[in-house]
Amino acid sequence: MNVTVIGTGFVGVVSAAVYASLGHQVIGLDVDENKIKMLKQGQVPFYEPDLQELLLEQQKTSQLEFTTSYEEAIGEAEIIIVAVGTPSAPDETADLRYVLASSDSMAPYLQENVIVAIKSTVPPGTLEKVTQTIKKKTQVKFYGASLPEFLREGSAVHDTLHPDRIVIGAEDNFVFEKLEKLHVKLKASIVRCSIPSAQMAKYTANAYLATRITFINEIANLCEKNGANIDEIIQAIGYDKRIGPHYWYPGLGYGGSCFPKDVKELAAYSRSVGEDGNLLNRINEINKARIFRLLDRFEQETGGFESKTIALLGLAFKPNTDDMREAPSTKIIPYLSKQGAKIQSYDPMAKYQNSDGDRHTQVATIETACAGADIIMAVVEWPDIVNFDFSTVKTEQTQFFIDTRNQFSASKIESSGYKYLGVGKK
Repeated sequence: MNVTVIGTGFVGVVSAAVYASLGHQVIGLDVDENKIKMLKQGQVPFYEPDLQELLLEQQKTSQLEFTTSYEEAIGEAEIIIVAVGTPSAPDETADLRYVLASSDSMAPYLQENVIVAIKSTVPPGTLEKVTQTIKKKTQVKFYGASLPEFLREGSAVHDTLHPDRIVIGAEDNFVFEKLEKLHVKLKASIVRCSIPSAQMAKYTANAYLATRITFINEIANLCEKNGANIDEIIQAIGYDKRIGPHYWYPGLGYGGSCFPKDVKELAAYSRSVGEDGNLLNRINEINKARIFRLLDRFEQETGGFESKTIALLGLAFKPNTDDMREAPSTKIIPYLSKQGAKIQSYDPMAKYQNSDGDRHTQVATIETACAGADIIMAVVEWPDIVNFDFSTVKTEQTQFFIDTRNQFSASKIESSGYKYLGVGKK
């Protein structure tokens, strides 16, 4: 099938490359000329494992092309997938300007019976706005659909090739059948549902995962008061099949491009329909305060950050990505700087952009970051950080080791001479 993917960000590029690998003729469309130029040269403007290889492979087969021309990309398309950004507006609602702008631009070039499927994360009611926008500029019959993505940064190519499910929101059997055919080679379970249900499914999945993180952090707070160990609690509750041992991440809270945005937007949507005081709003508030609550505790237990040298290990919001959106480091570095600390950071992929007042230097190795450090703060569980032998950088001075994700053995760290501080345990 002829497929056009509008938007060449994280979701758009991954989707375009994978659809091409399934045998479809795919055009990736973006108005950003520099980004399209890079993609045509096989360069991905962000780090995502396995993506560049897949991109180059599909461009060599001519299954995948990129353009800035709506006329070129839309004219022959049977399926148009909208994968543009939907950042949160100042009032925390979803900003739909790019979705509506792409709808307006594609309208004059649509062919009869084309399917316009929204993969961008949007609240219920968005497709109606898209339809109204398109109908202002064309009389062509087209179909609308919702095709939410459930990708994880750092494993997006694998997730797209091996999905847990494909969710299709539509109103016509023609649309369901054609979108199922688009994904048939993936051999995944198909969920047919209404358009509002598909849109809510994406928000619900991310909000639930964010809730698990927030919940276990609240339990960790109690553990720090009563001497219980959060790791032991997770092990104990994990045997319950209703709960499971997976996806419990006590630490600095959730970050990245999806969870903070989606929870904020779902909370804002809930307020717009009269559900002001629900759980979603509270989760959003708790997570915003989470990092500063922990930093306050660590500051007290280390005797203060003023005049200390701190090795901060991990800048991205999670391992296997260079994405800095809502990364803990973007809050930690300014906070430590204001307290008078000197920060030496390391990350294998991400780059931190200093702001005025940041007392921060990014270095190339873990050893350099730890040189002369009074405190080592492990923030992101990159494999080279978790597997590093910190006994090799221990000095004779008193040094604290802050494990913000509980990834290290407290006994092993302490046997190397550090004073260990974790989350949810004494």
